[in-house]
Amino acid sequence: MSLITKIARLKHPGVLRDFTWPADLPAFGRFNLIYGWNGSGKTTLSRVFRAIEQRIAYSPGEATLHIDGHPATGQDFPKTTVPVRVFNRDFVNETVFPVSGGDVPPIFIVGKESVERQKDLDRLKAERSQKETALQQARSADQQAERELDRHCVDRARVIKDTLRVPGPGSYNEYNKTDYRARAGRMVTSEDGPSHRLSDSDRDSLLIQHRANVKPKVASVPYRFPSLKKLQSDAAAMLSATVTSSAMESLKDDPTLSDWVRHGLGLHKSRAAETCLFCEQSLPGARLSALESHFSAEYDQFFDRLNQQRATLSKLVDEAQGLRLPDRMALYDDLSPHYDARRVELEDAFKGASVFVSGLLQALDAKRSQPFKSMQLDIEVPTVDEEAISRLNEVIARHNAACDDFQARTASARDRLAFDLIAESLDEYSLLAAAVRAASDAIGPLEKEVKRLIEEIGRLEREIVEHRQPAEELNEDLRKYLGHDELSLQVKETGYQLLRHGQLAEALSEGERTALALLYFLKSLRDRRFDLRHGVVVLDDPVSSLDANALYLAFGFIRHRTQDAGQLFVLTHNFPLFRQVRNWFHHQTGQNKKDVNQRPARFYMLDRVHGSNPRCTTLRALDPLLEQYESEYHYLFACVHRAANAPGATALEQNYGLPNIARRLLEMFLAFRRPQIAGELWQKLKDVPFDEAKKVRIARFVHTHSHGDTVGEPEHDPSLLGEARAVLADLLELINAEDAQHFTAMVGLVGGPAAEAESE
Repeated sequence: MSLITKIARLKHPGVLRDFTWPADLPAFGRFNLIYGWNGSGKTTLSRVFRAIEQRIAYSPGEATLHIDGHPATGQDFPKTTVPVRVFNRDFVNETVFPVSGGDVPPIFIVGKESVERQKDLDRLKAERSQKETALQQARSADQQAERELDRHCVDRARVIKDTLRVPGPGSYNEYNKTDYRARAGRMVTSEDGPSHRLSDSDRDSLLIQHRANVKPKVASVPYRFPSLKKLQSDAAAMLSATVTSSAMESLKDDPTLSDWVRHGLGLHKSRAAETCLFCEQSLPGARLSALESHFSAEYDQFFDRLNQQRATLSKLVDEAQGLRLPDRMALYDDLSPHYDARRVELEDAFKGASVFVSGLLQALDAKRSQPFKSMQLDIEVPTVDEEAISRLNEVIARHNAACDDFQARTASARDRLAFDLIAESLDEYSLLAAAVRAASDAIGPLEKEVKRLIEEIGRLEREIVEHRQPAEELNEDLRKYLGHDELSLQVKETGYQLLRHGQLAEALSEGERTALALLYFLKSLRDRRFDLRHGVVVLDDPVSSLDANALYLAFGFIRHRTQDAGQLFVLTHNFPLFRQVRNWFHHQTGQNKKDVNQRPARFYMLDRVHGSNPRCTTLRALDPLLEQYESEYHYLFACVHRAANAPGATALEQNYGLPNIARRLLEMFLAFRRPQIAGELWQKLKDVPFDEAKKVRIARFVHTHSHGDTVGEPEHDPSLLGEARAVLADLLELINAEDAQHFTAMVGLVGGPAAEAESE
């Protein structure tokens, strides 16, 4: 048998807004009595139990119960198996007197002539239970497989999102598990996952593209390699050429002297000098003629051609050396490695060409000193990669194209990276998705089998159930309870109709409604769909609006019909019913054991949390005055006495319950002291010989502030509640003045200054 042992946690919008089971509060027992005034949270507790009964998640707030010591949250209620029946206003409004109208639902018992069919029914129910267990396990496995797949999708989607997130708008900034799962599913179906895998170098390049910022275009390199073969041919021709003239042997064989003399001859001619500019001696005419013959016009033309060819080669060298290549940082980072490689190739080509041209220049310089000799050129044309410049410009062109289509390029890079990341984990996704499919496929056949069993069970139940007998028994209960047979239940296929004198009953009194609802609920505990001995029964204020005689009758029915319940909860604000249930519980076998945890019955109360704002209540052990004494009067006197003598200031919020307490205490006291005076409380109060001003203040306090469902007159300022302590002191003074002996005895029971003074 399963027992509800604790309400470990309850967070509700009402007064039980933040309840946690106190460490020193005994766990629930088999019999449990909870006392609390209206508005203290009894309905909230009963609705928690009703959510378990209806197998629905608890939605108004958060709830955690301990069932057999194991926690069960409000979201777990649909899966709980403990049988529960709850009587509260919701049960009455939804079942017995539904707002939308309709018949009262039937109560079924097993017919006497259906024993064999009942055996078949029990067998089918056992089989259904096994299949439902297997179905629940299959659903749990499906949920677990789905959770694991979902966790995988969440994790992988987060990796993709974190990898490809960009500042500002971006297609992967909000990437989620749904996006990942859709794409991975398509890859698995199309089997193209491996084609999306990237090499390390491609992945690095695409990552660089993804992180790139927009850059300006870069100008291509405007350079073309000269024809090295033509340069070689021109140089070879120049070297093989000779000057034909009347050469002077002394100058022909001495290039240095020849250059010096040639230069000096030019100076003499340009200045028309008649003497040697070096030694200032007269120049023989024959000598000048011989020199002019040596340095002829052909000689000059030869050197002009030599100088021109040399200048051409020097210019090529200067152009190559002066060429400025683009900075690698100007290109997109993913193109930089390609650019660096092409630049090295180009520089190698430049180097080879430069060495070749420098060799030609050296050969021409050597020819300058030997214009009269034919020379051979022994420099081979090198193999120079003349296409290196084109390949370099191709990289620059790719950069410029990327500038023109930057957004599409980066978007494509991110898509390829995303597909690579998905393909990387595709094997794991495939396994998890296959597990989900297998778990889901296992559910269908089990659901079909459970449905078949339910239909077969339903067919047998329709053959063997009987709800006429409960109706007859209910009619007998109503007759005993009400003292007449005006009201009766008539059996229909779908339930019961309530009749008055054979006609549909309308306009039931509150007492009749309460009687029918309670008796119907108590009779429903015998329904074959509920196991009373292993079930939990909850009664929330079952005797509202009943007079004293009806209350005792109701208690008799309650005690008789619920004494075999596996666990019983009675919640009430009605003190006479509280007293009856308390006495019943006190006489349970084993209730006198010292250890409260060994007792079958436990007593609790819903009490306001002092100092709470907004107002809230808590569940605590029943006040000893309520548990030990037969009258509610003791408890009310204790509440007033404690509030009047509480140390320190109290917040206004803490005083809202005091007018009701004061009014009920005063009514009980004056009912005993002034039984001969009929009428309202004020009529009895006026007859008490006491300070008139204080009597008026007491009357105003209990009349103005003790009706929570009415709006006070404008002159009744709620701030008067701040005088609560003083008014309660006046009330105690009135009781003392009216009956000092009684007052002293009561103070002695509750403890306090007066009691201490008496003992002295």
